[in-house]
Amino acid sequence: MGRVVAVSLRRGHHFSKTPSLSIRLLKGLGVDGDAHMGETVKHRSRARYHPTAPNLRQVHLMHAELFDELRAKNFAVRPGDLGENVTTSGIDLLALPAGTRLLLGQTAMVEVTGLRNPCVQLDRFQKGLMAATLAKDDAGNLIRKAGIMSIVLSDGDVRPGDAIHIELPDAPHRPLLPV
Repeated sequence: MGRVVAVSLRRGHHFSKTPSLSIRLLKGLGVDGDAHMGETVKHRSRARYHPTAPNLRQVHLMHAELFDELRAKNFAVRPGDLGENVTTSGIDLLALPAGTRLLLGQTAMVEVTGLRNPCVQLDRFQKGLMAATLAKDDAGNLIRKAGIMSIVLSDGDVRPGDAIHIELPDAPHRPLLPV
């Protein structure tokens, strides 16, 4: 079981999001009041080419442990800075299989759809940050550390301190791919 460290949202299309006391997740839409809320893709770079594609990036989750790693590399990052809606602790988000369900707080549930693919916007925020969120495993495969994306399965309020319960999908498990 993990915990919610922080929650963030922002109405306009900006890289960073503003930390909040709570956020409301809406089934099939995302974070109430956030620029990326909607049934179809809202990320401008994706909407330009596929405006009717389903929004598989309704809620962005990022592990606070990444912030510790980045601080050790002299980057200054706080919850919301990298555009995530929910900052977590105590869960290896990147190791979750696709289709994992996360109960956030009492009633909000999201389903993990894939990895966030780090992009050049990270370097615009702080030079060298994109490379710092990428690594290679022993086999030379790329590891993307900039969090995971999800869709909302059930409505609910999410607050810092809320518990996160994990429900794994039936096997065989599919690894997370960028969405």
